[in-house]
Amino acid sequence: MTRHFLRQNGFTLLEVLFSLFLLSATMVGVASLFLQIIGFFPASKKQLVASYLAQEGVEIVRNMRDTNIIKKASWNDGLISCAAGCEADYNDTSLSLVSGQLQFLKINNNFYEYASVGIITPFQRKTTIDTSTTDKLKVTVQVLWQEKNRSHSLTVREDLYKRENW
Repeated sequence: MTRHFLRQNGFTLLEVLFSLFLLSATMVGVASLFLQIIGFFPASKKQLVASYLAQEGVEIVRNMRDTNIIKKASWNDGLISCAAGCEADYNDTSLSLVSGQLQFLKINNNFYEYASVGIITPFQRKTTIDTSTTDKLKVTVQVLWQEKNRSHSLTVREDLYKRENW
């Protein structure tokens, strides 16, 4: 007589428990990675805003230099007294010396400025200009901000050269 064994087509309890463990461990890993990525978004946004504010600071000085040339004034007029630090807005025609603590930039009509109205941001900007050479301005713009009880800073440096009248 021959005995035929029935084939089992299901899973054992051990196999089911092991697959559930693997599935839950994978889901926990994906969820924690997702939460970390979401946590980086505000930091990335502030870093991007800081880089734009720093570049704007350089453009403000470049605009003042170019305006001096167009007006046929000395190319570095108003730009030689910022060794200790200055502040300026996108619409300023001159740099203001920093006296004491840096001011916080405010958002007013989607523009960052030092106006008396607007929403205070965490950003501060300081522009320094090294005029140790006669034909070049060494412009350094530093943007500072606080986030999650940590201090952050971003610095941009650029050399602006003396240009003859256009």
